[in-house]
Amino acid sequence: MQMNEYYELLGLDESATDEELKARYEELKAKYKEERWLDGEAGNEAARMLNKLDVAYAEIIESRKEREQNTEGQSSFEEIAALLKADKVSEAQAKLDDFNERTAEWHYLQAVVFWKKNWSNESKKQLEIAMQMDPENKKYRDAYGKLNAKTQYNEQEARRREQQQNPYAGEPNSPYGDEQMGGNACSNCISCCYTYLCVDCLFSLCCGCR
Repeated sequence: MQMNEYYELLGLDESATDEELKARYEELKAKYKEERWLDGEAGNEAARMLNKLDVAYAEIIESRKEREQNTEGQSSFEEIAALLKADKVSEAQAKLDDFNERTAEWHYLQAVVFWKKNWSNESKKQLEIAMQMDPENKKYRDAYGKLNAKTQYNEQEARRREQQQNPYAGEPNSPYGDEQMGGNACSNCISCCYTYLCVDCLFSLCCGCR
């Protein structure tokens, strides 16, 4: 049965309060308990309705508990995002550790914590988990792309510094590579500017959590 059918069985709609729900359940339960001792099909029908009533009430209560937990969880995520925006990384991590259920948003926020600790690989792994759990989430995909851009930039910078220290690295057939003649200066400048833009965008990962 669908959730609306459970409410219909009780003669209520989803706007009913918990108190109204309980009162109606107890009223109908008392009614069917008495009617199940009737002779013939009337008693059998009352017994079946009693079972359906118990199932409907249990399902509605469980659904309401889950909805309340999700609301509380989202509120906690917003609190953690605010802590991260304020660079209170330790407090944010402590609140993340308190979660029993680790959703896609939990892994996203854990990725932000790792990023603020300069743990790029761990941050990337957490983002990958978040994307696996919620592949349609644009926020997760954008953050992952920016993190990859930062990683690539770091690798390029490491290679560039190595070439500066050893001008002949990567040029076994020529004592003077294009970079030594100044031919690669513009491309280096463009790469640097672009990647710094990516890095700036990546910081929005930490400040734009929601």
